[in-house]
Amino acid sequence: MSILETIIIAIVEGLTEFLPVSSTGHMIITQGFLGIKSTEFVKLFTVCIQFGAILSVLVLYWKRFLQSMNFYYKLLVAFIPAAIIGFLAGDFIDSMLENVIVVAIMLILGGVFMLFCDKWFNKPQEDQTITYKKSFIIGLFQCIAMIPGVSRSMATIVGGMTQKLSRKTAAEFSFFLAVPTMLAASGYKLLQAITKEGGVQMLTDNLSTLIIGNVVAFIVAMLAIKFFIAFLTKYGFKAFGYYRIIVGMLILALMTMGYNLSVN
Repeated sequence: MSILETIIIAIVEGLTEFLPVSSTGHMIITQGFLGIKSTEFVKLFTVCIQFGAILSVLVLYWKRFLQSMNFYYKLLVAFIPAAIIGFLAGDFIDSMLENVIVVAIMLILGGVFMLFCDKWFNKPQEDQTITYKKSFIIGLFQCIAMIPGVSRSMATIVGGMTQKLSRKTAAEFSFFLAVPTMLAASGYKLLQAITKEGGVQMLTDNLSTLIIGNVVAFIVAMLAIKFFIAFLTKYGFKAFGYYRIIVGMLILALMTMGYNLSVN
């Protein structure tokens, strides 16, 4: 990967990780447009730059992470469903990650859903306390996002709204839940890479690329989070729904016309 390709992929990660548009789907599509083949390092890179995005949440909400241990227990309860399914169905999930058609279809279906989800679920209660039960249900919704193109952010925010949380409260909990979820996924992939033959050498040879990617993802993610909270609170999901539909249909149209967006 060139420095320019590194920066572009990292910008896409930072912009889309916390928006309800599917960061995984957008990075797969971006790789296809740039003609970047899915080598072992590229696969690792797209996961490892999530560390930069995670750090943006910790920096922006550091006071919330200094709360009581109940805060962490609730995150753990919400994290467990995805951890179990990810462990049991990891190979199947990985097999879908590079399927551009799946990404396009889920972008469209998710977009259509988002056109109506405010009407269906935006009914917040006065009490915005996140209980253990609500945490677990949000965690179940997060499992849906293992299908590429769904969006972890969308799934968890909608999950929170089904529990009568406001869009802002649900979005912030989604950000917090991203920390253990993404940390576990990134850490596991990194460990796998290190333990493979030549893995340490691969990381050493591409250390500057990883650093650049994480720094860019961190900066862009901080800006994206601030924008998203303000926009979502005021306008809701509809604009993101239209965006997803347009992008998904564009991808299908390009593939129909013979453009190869595959990263294999």
